[in-house]
This record gives sequence, C-alpha cells and structure tokens, in this order.
Amino acid sequence: DAIVAGYPWFGEWGRDSMIALPGLLLATGHYQQARRLLLGYLPLVERGMLPNFFPGDGETPQYNTADAALWYIEAWCAYLVGIKDLPSVAEAWPVLQQIIVHYRDGTRHGIVMDVADGLLFAGEAGIQLTWMDAKVGDTVITPRIGKPVEINALWYNALQTMTQFAHALKDEPSAKKYSAMAATTRAGFQRFVSPDHHGLFDVLDGPDGNDDYLRPNQIFVVSLPFSPLDSEVQQEVVAICARHLLTPFGLRSLDPASPDYRPHYQGDVWSRDSAYHQGTVWAWLLGHYALAEYRVSGDAAHALSRLEAMREHLGEAGLGTISEIFDGDAPHTPRGAPSQAWSVACILEAWWKLNRKNLFSSTKNIKITK
Repeated sequence: DAIVAGYPWFGEWGRDSMIALPGLLLATGHYQQARRLLLGYLPLVERGMLPNFFPGDGETPQYNTADAALWYIEAWCAYLVGIKDLPSVAEAWPVLQQIIVHYRDGTRHGIVMDVADGLLFAGEAGIQLTWMDAKVGDTVITPRIGKPVEINALWYNALQTMTQFAHALKDEPSAKKYSAMAATTRAGFQRFVSPDHHGLFDVLDGPDGNDDYLRPNQIFVVSLPFSPLDSEVQQEVVAICARHLLTPFGLRSLDPASPDYRPHYQGDVWSRDSAYHQGTVWAWLLGHYALAEYRVSGDAAHALSRLEAMREHLGEAGLGTISEIFDGDAPHTPRGAPSQAWSVACILEAWWKLNRKNLFSSTKNIKITK
C-alpha cells in the first residue's frame, strides 16, 4: 500500500503519506489500509528517520526530512485513537522508541535535541529538511536551518504521544522518561513566543539568529493534539494567521508585507520555485487552520465554514479533487498538481474531526482494551 503525493507528477513521499493518512484512510474508514501502510514503513526507518522520497527503479530512498518520522508518530496516534489496535502499536513500539533515541542523540543532517532547552535543531547547508523544500540547482530557497517551529511542535507531540503509548503498553519507565522530556521541551518552546505579541518565531538559533518571518508553520502549534502554549498565546497565533495569511483556499506561505513575498506562482522553474513557499497558498494548511480555530473558539460551525470554498473548487481544476497550491494574491488561481493527496486529506480530516467535536480530548488519556 502507498499514497501517491500528487497527480500527475508526484510519486510516493514519506512526509506526505503520513500527513495524508488520517484524512485519506481513517476519516474514510479504510482502517486496514492504514494499518498496512503504517506497518509497511517500519522496516524503512533508518537511524530514526523515515524516507522522504522514493526515486523508483530500485534506487535508494532519500532521507532528507526532519519531520517525516515525527508525522509518522502522529499518524500512529491518530490510528490508535481511532481504531484501538494496541497490538499493532506494540509491534511498532521498538521502532518508535528508536526514532526518539536518534532524534535526541543525533542523526543525519544535524538533527539533534539541544539538551539546554529540549528543542530539536536541524539543518546543514544545501539540504532542505522541512516541508518548505524548494531547491533549484544547489540553492535551497527556504533553508530554515536551526530550530523550526513546526518541527518542535511535532517533537513535543511525539513525546506526549509516546508517553500515552507507554502507559497503554504498561511500560511505565518509558512513560516517565518521555513525560520528563516533554516537560523540558514545553519549557524550552516558550522561546518561540515573540516578545511583541506578533505570533511565534519561525526558526530559532539559525545562522543569523532567530527568524521572525511571518509564516504559517506556527499554526501546527495549535492544530496538533498537544500544544506547548497556553490558551492566550494560542489565540494570538490563530489571530495572526487569520489576519495575514488566511485565504479561502488555504494559508499563504509568507506574509504579503514581506519584501520576499511572491504573489503569483508562474514563470520559469526558478521563478516558480522561488514563489513556492514565499507567498503561495497551500490548501493542506486550511484543514490545520480550521482545527486550530476551533481549538481557541470552540465554535465548530464557524471552523467548518472555513472549508466551504473548497466545495466550489471541486469543479474548477481537477474535477472532484483539490489542487496543490493557489496564487497568494486574489483571485487565488489554482496551481501545481491538480490533485494533491494532503490537500484532499487535511480538508477531509478537519471536516471529520470538527463534526465529531472531541478532537482535543481524545488523545489526553488514551484508553485501550486489547
């Protein structure tokens, strides 16, 4: 089993598969496919990392991603909450533990936990490790070397999830260890909070210090099941994203007020890739925005209304599906792949969860019966 990241020109990508799994397979009731996909990745984990790109024709997979393994743990969390299949989690448990060990102690591309603040550092020159991965020749458009905000939101969620898994598996020593690590990370995460109440830094401790570019990566700090921030800061994050980044079709990848903002995704390869994460709207982020908005407001109907523009879009580009990206400026012309897995999946996941309305309580104490 595999998920094609986008039609017609993307193949299987590890990051995309894990982000898309809850919406494509769990929200739609394809539980056995979800199980096979999750278990199928176990032997591919190497030095704590999930492969990001599968070139095909028997070539070696590429492990140039700091977040795919963390999204893998997040996908296991969604699976266990939805399916209550503890035996499969027990089968995956040794590998999931190795992911934490390697991220804590260090693995490829400078990925390592800083013991001073519990945050993950990732990056080296010439390697794109986050989902903002455009690269032209040897130039990485958005290198984001340092401690990216969404990587550390995922790290905190992974530690909290592993704590819950350990309790469910009666592994109390591990539960205690992961809980302590999560507490350290939560304390360190407060460094991301901008002192001028302007949301969160995008990257800490980069080559040029802290990066205060206003990007949508901070939305995951509120949309994921476990947040290291208090409710007041969560509200600030959602408000900032709504004011500067929100469009009917997703979140802009950069604040239009930035001098690096690119309003249209068009032109030659260099022009398009330079705009890819510099203002272009990403549809998959709309699902996470809706979940974050519900978290701070408690208004599921209003959060669901954020998804309504996608109904009309289903008949505009790829029929019955959702495009990869849209122009940053109105009228937000659809661009990129006409059918993108995580675009479809994250809208479905948000719709599914918001209709259930218990999304942020179901993971607090995972109760499993064998």
